[in-house]
Amino acid sequence: MPPQTSLPIDQTHTLLTSLHTFLLLSTHNILFYRHLYPQETFLSTKAFNLPIHQSRHPKLCQWITDAFSQVSTQLSLGTVSTVSIVIHSPSTTQKILERYVFDLSRLPKWPGTRNHPNPADSFRVHGNRVMATDFRQEKARDNYLDSFNYSDINEQYRACLKRMAHAMEKMDPLPEGCGFTIAIELKEEGKAPIGHPQEWIPIQPSLQPSGSASSSQGKDLGGVKITAVRSIEAGPLFIECWIEEGEAKAAFLKEHEESSSQQEDSERWR
Repeated sequence: MPPQTSLPIDQTHTLLTSLHTFLLLSTHNILFYRHLYPQETFLSTKAFNLPIHQSRHPKLCQWITDAFSQVSTQLSLGTVSTVSIVIHSPSTTQKILERYVFDLSRLPKWPGTRNHPNPADSFRVHGNRVMATDFRQEKARDNYLDSFNYSDINEQYRACLKRMAHAMEKMDPLPEGCGFTIAIELKEEGKAPIGHPQEWIPIQPSLQPSGSASSSQGKDLGGVKITAVRSIEAGPLFIECWIEEGEAKAAFLKEHEESSSQQEDSERWR
């Protein structure tokens, strides 16, 4: 695995901006292919030269946008290990059925992380300044993107979205009324994003990874089936993506199969 690197502010800003878009689109695609919302509430659009399904519901779109704005803030600190789209059951227990995991532990850092008291704010200020000055001239923008292999990164995003859509089309259906959330796991040195207002909520022990605080892994992690999607590797970018299906989903499918079998037997003897 390539070592974690530190990039100049201009390159890091472009990298994280593209990653923000990729995660945003991945979430909309997941909601569409896993039928969490009616299919007619989505529109077909195009991104990374690939057809993408995007929700048209204003409140849902705003929630996803706000959530990934907070994710990007944490990514700029260089302390995020994984970002997950978590689908849970509609019951009051909200058992984990599926997790779509993006391993970002090798994401490059930007140089202001150590020297600024609030590196996330510094990143936004300097990043906006970079985008306003360096990208004003079309020629300068094209030269910069070519040197950064930006087209290669887009090709990697496109391949990952396509592979994930193919995997989701073959997966067993979910029960009606499922919900979802977005979760991040921090590295060992990462500080919990605690503050007011509270933008993040600590997750339950069943979803906690093993580490220095606890040698045991939460029972809802890993699941009974893991589907590798693909790795994204282009220039300084290295991301691994996979899908986890939990024990709660396996139990639901077994119960649904037994119920269908009993119903068929009942109809046969009528």
